[in-house]
Amino acid sequence: MGSTMGQGRNAIITGAGSGIGAATAEVLVEQGWSVTLAGRRAELLEEVGSRIDPAGDRTLAVPTDVADSADVTALFARSVERFGRVDLLFNNAGTSAPSVPITELEEADWRRVVDVNLTGAFLCLREAFRVMSTQDPVGGRIINNGSISATSPRPNSAPYTATKHAMTGLTRSASLDGRAHRIAVGQIDIGNAETDRTRRFRDGVAQPGGGTAAEPLMDVMHAARAVAHMADLPLDANVLFMTVMASDMPYVGRG
Repeated sequence: MGSTMGQGRNAIITGAGSGIGAATAEVLVEQGWSVTLAGRRAELLEEVGSRIDPAGDRTLAVPTDVADSADVTALFARSVERFGRVDLLFNNAGTSAPSVPITELEEADWRRVVDVNLTGAFLCLREAFRVMSTQDPVGGRIINNGSISATSPRPNSAPYTATKHAMTGLTRSASLDGRAHRIAVGQIDIGNAETDRTRRFRDGVAQPGGGTAAEPLMDVMHAARAVAHMADLPLDANVLFMTVMASDMPYVGRG
């Protein structure tokens, strides 16, 4: 079965106002998708939409708090109203806590990260299942952003790492449950894609052995194109897990 990219398919991207989400929206629009941009800040979503789709025909900006189930329901309803169906959810929204020792970590910071990264991902995935399992033709694809932290933590990152490890369990479980509904679920683990958040890595970032070291970065568009590749597959094929990373970042081996 050949590619179906560019044949009127419709995507929802969370965390679409910047970074990996915005880059992925750009690639998908270039390749023929219509994209609903979800995120907390309306002005960022509008800026992305205006940049990648000046005519405004193939993007829809929907300010959304993914940790709020009512917001998530409204997001999917508006996307379906505008574009007719949902073929892809890129579950990309995420946040992190201050990089401090566990003994200094505030419970509120822990709960905030869990609410966005894990509960938010679940709420979006649940709504995607509800829509995809009842639309005609049935089915769709969900891609969860796991991050390298789904496998290997950075120092002082317990909330973020815990939620990203949990994302792997959510991916596996949803992939199994999605079989009955032609819903393919996969996960992309991205390492050191250059965004506003990661640019500081060039100047040095904390290392497990103590001290700091500069780390290499890769163009964020490589991550976006990897998501697009996963999304381009027919529903009888699935990339369950993919890792795309800056080649020389400290991940493989002892570090």
